[in-house]
Amino acid sequence: MARIVLAMSGGVDSSAAAHLLVQQGHEVIGVFMRHGEESTAACQVDSLPVVQRAGHKQGCCTASDAADARRVAQRLGITFYSLNLQRDFKRIVDYFVDDYSRGRTPNPCVQCNNWIKFGRLFDYADGVQADYVATGHYARLLRGDDGQMKLMRGVDRGKDQSYVLYGIKRERLQRMLLPVGDFTKPQIRALAAEVGLSVAAKKDSQEICFVTSGHHADFVRARRAPDARSTGGSFVTLDGQVVGQHQGYEAFTVGQRKGLGIALGEPHFVVRIEPETCNVVLGPRHALRQQGLIASDCNWLVDPPPLGEALRCAVQIRYNSSPKPAKVICGEADGSSFRVYFDQPEEGIAPGQAAVVFAADRVLGGGWIAAAIPLAQSDANLMELR
Repeated sequence: MARIVLAMSGGVDSSAAAHLLVQQGHEVIGVFMRHGEESTAACQVDSLPVVQRAGHKQGCCTASDAADARRVAQRLGITFYSLNLQRDFKRIVDYFVDDYSRGRTPNPCVQCNNWIKFGRLFDYADGVQADYVATGHYARLLRGDDGQMKLMRGVDRGKDQSYVLYGIKRERLQRMLLPVGDFTKPQIRALAAEVGLSVAAKKDSQEICFVTSGHHADFVRARRAPDARSTGGSFVTLDGQVVGQHQGYEAFTVGQRKGLGIALGEPHFVVRIEPETCNVVLGPRHALRQQGLIASDCNWLVDPPPLGEALRCAVQIRYNSSPKPAKVICGEADGSSFRVYFDQPEEGIAPGQAAVVFAADRVLGGGWIAAAIPLAQSDANLMELR
């Protein structure tokens, strides 16, 4: 029997994960991570959050989720705590606002996994002498012939979340558990209903957890420093023609078509965002096609390929897309940056999103997209690889 700290969000996936771990005979400690405003009763000791027993009331926009998680824990007979991680979540909020202000498209779910779920939660697990940290992500961990754990895509391809886990420290894979990765979503809901969990039919969250209004641009504007310059500017076409005005480029992302508020006679898409001029550049769909990308701040879950050597693989550039055949070439010996050349031009490569490298179902690593490699600029580089 192992002692396991499980991140519980109050949803069906982490609740079913709790049941599966209890069924296997483990000691499970359920943890709900609060990111809302502190109540006057909350306090901090040094840099670590105070652990509070379930039932302690604290002002938070996800209080109902906390209550759902607590009820599941009571139903399963496991220990449950609520952690106040407001200061840690502020780091994610700051990153989110800063990236949009730089004309990028951030992915806070990846950073939450890197910094909190498989970062701060490991600190807590160490504090309670836990053997493992578990979550309800749809991904799998398999032990290789060398004894090391491999991060794999989930069985349910429609719910697979391996993309958002690429940034976890390699050594932490040995102490991770992903109980629902071998199941499909319908199977998990059926299991939760079978054992009487109240969240069996609860809808999945589709929004960024800290953007309670559902409008990320309004959130970014409200959180930006009072003296920050305006991000409002012009919609311009690829030939420089001004075709409209916008209130802030943080409302847009590369590849976006809907919500532009202008009509140009034929479909136009956001081709790039220029924060230095506040221009949002529009073009026809074919203008989105790029040969590849440059990624930085990379994390590898395997040894990175040798410097300059082309790795045949597949690369995924958004959470809701699929991995596409490509070559990856590291720019530094430690693999901290790499270039991707897709076999076929790819659309909608957005700086700020993650580029995740796969070999079949295995996650090899990934990095943050810094820039796209246009078709015209890639010919010479591709010739070098042949």
